[in-house]
Amino acid sequence: MAVTKIWAIKDSLLRVVDYASNPQKTTLSDLKQVLVYAENENKTIDKDEETIFVTGINCDRKTAYEEMHSIQKQYDKCTGNVAYHAYQSFKRGEVSPELAHKIGVQLAKEMWEGHQVLVATHLNTGTYHNHFVVNSVNMFTGKKFNCNKKAYYHFRQLSDELCAENNLTVIKNPKGKTPRSIFFAEKRGEPTKYNLMRQAINESMEISISYAQFKKVMYKKGYIINDDYNRKYPTIRSIHDKKATRMYQLGEEYLPKNIANKVEQNPYYYQNRYYDYIKPKRKCKKFKVYRLKGSYKSISRKSTIEILFITLFYFLGIYPKDKSYHKPLSPEMKQEVRKMEQYSSQIKLIVKEKLETIEDVKQFIARTEKDITDVTNIRQKYRNKLRNCTDDKLILDYKNKRDECTSILKDYRKKIKIANQIIENTPKIKEIIKIEKQMINEQREIEKNKNRNRGVR
Repeated sequence: MAVTKIWAIKDSLLRVVDYASNPQKTTLSDLKQVLVYAENENKTIDKDEETIFVTGINCDRKTAYEEMHSIQKQYDKCTGNVAYHAYQSFKRGEVSPELAHKIGVQLAKEMWEGHQVLVATHLNTGTYHNHFVVNSVNMFTGKKFNCNKKAYYHFRQLSDELCAENNLTVIKNPKGKTPRSIFFAEKRGEPTKYNLMRQAINESMEISISYAQFKKVMYKKGYIINDDYNRKYPTIRSIHDKKATRMYQLGEEYLPKNIANKVEQNPYYYQNRYYDYIKPKRKCKKFKVYRLKGSYKSISRKSTIEILFITLFYFLGIYPKDKSYHKPLSPEMKQEVRKMEQYSSQIKLIVKEKLETIEDVKQFIARTEKDITDVTNIRQKYRNKLRNCTDDKLILDYKNKRDECTSILKDYRKKIKIANQIIENTPKIKEIIKIEKQMINEQREIEKNKNRNRGVR
């Protein structure tokens, strides 16, 4: 199975003129940058065999940039789309580096006949993939490559045909482009929206013995699945999201029919696990009373913003650190766990500077900016003194004071950045807390109705 994509490499006229007039300039053109990236030895050399997987088609790989640029100058087409960058990524563990590179070279020859192409096979990620850097100008006709939808689908078709010839798996009836972020989401292990959905589906499938039970568990986890027969594609979305995600984007195994087949194969005793999750047994009729410890005792003495952040930490399940912690319910709250380091620095600034309202934060930013101006002027004075100073002792003293000013400025700028984040995050935090509270109330209402119906019977 190979994933493919093509995109244009553009270069402004100003940058091309600057590069041509100043060969010693350190800023590389877009074409040069993409060639350097593709030829990177850290990515293209097999460490065990010391083999480099870079091939030039209609050009030498060592002088690819010069030859491509020469063709563009010959036909006076050095602006606009100067090159095209494409990739072909294979399923992990399915191909060897040699086979991946061989397929890439063959694909480039069939796809870009008459164009100069650099083919580089990257091995550094563990998922072997080919990069193609294509000169947009045909070396024989001088015409530019027309990279439209037809070209993209032709590129994908040629890739699939070569994969089939080499007994590699091919995606049948591919539904649109497969985004690279989705294809590599599981490999990176990042808590993305798609990974959270997959995790919720996997957990729900483990405790269900029917598709109807599975949908109930998913709703309990904060997701709604819409697989109505009138819809072309079944979708999944968070309860509080307006935009849904088509389930085929998560992978073939996450389509409703495949989920139904899997949960129906679960043993019947899984039913007990389902009821333990959906209908937890009550040990007694009395409500359990939780007593919060720590800073909540002096909550009345805390500022408005500080209370907001403490509430957020409670719903994230990290405060207080005892048995009464809250487990996040909504997907939105679960995603905020990734920002804990950012939130920690913000609450420290709030407590240290005694910021109570957003207006206090804005005033703090204004004061700090004034301090930055003052310290910058002082540092400039020491810099001016260094220019004409000849005394080694004074030079050392001036440099120390200059560096001290730089350290103070760095701290001030960091505080301003954190303060701006507080202003930006405050409305978002309020909305996320509102969603979490709403979900808690919905869960309580569901349990209340179930208990009421059980009493009627």
